[in-house]
Amino acid sequence: MFKINSINRKIIGLFSILLIVAFGLLQCEKSPTESGDDDLEWNKKIAVAVVHSHAVMLSQILKDVDNETERIEIIRTAIDSVRFYDDSSGYFYVYNYDCVNIAHAMQKDLLDSNLYNHQDTHGKYVIRELSAAAATGGGFVEFYWVKPGATGEKRKLGYVEPIKNTDYFIGTGVYME
Repeated sequence: MFKINSINRKIIGLFSILLIVAFGLLQCEKSPTESGDDDLEWNKKIAVAVVHSHAVMLSQILKDVDNETERIEIIRTAIDSVRFYDDSSGYFYVYNYDCVNIAHAMQKDLLDSNLYNHQDTHGKYVIRELSAAAATGGGFVEFYWVKPGATGEKRKLGYVEPIKNTDYFIGTGVYME
């Protein structure tokens, strides 16, 4: 089995520390609000910040890694333990542009699955739309997905960005219910 080398482990650790610091600074800037709309806007900012930081980190780490198995192992290690938002419903997922799941922090049963034809309970081709958003540089897509700890699909606003110099994109989302 492949082991991540010490340099990549240090880079992942460094970026994780930077992410925690950035997240802490974002939390300090947050002012108390009464409105759910303000909370959604706040959570969208968090989604953009954490996805962008991980996309940049993974791009740097993977730029000199040619072995596909090694690349996937690095990606899975980098996202597996990261959780954010007050209820820990924030997590990462990574797909390739053909809609094959490369990594998912919560749903391990999706690993290596092709979700090109996956539709949510409202008929949306979720991963196709996420892939299209990432292919244009990144963006938000609204869909329904199973929220950790809940039953049934819940409304979610996903945010994705490409991992530069790869065939992958990374995303997270804000559950809106």
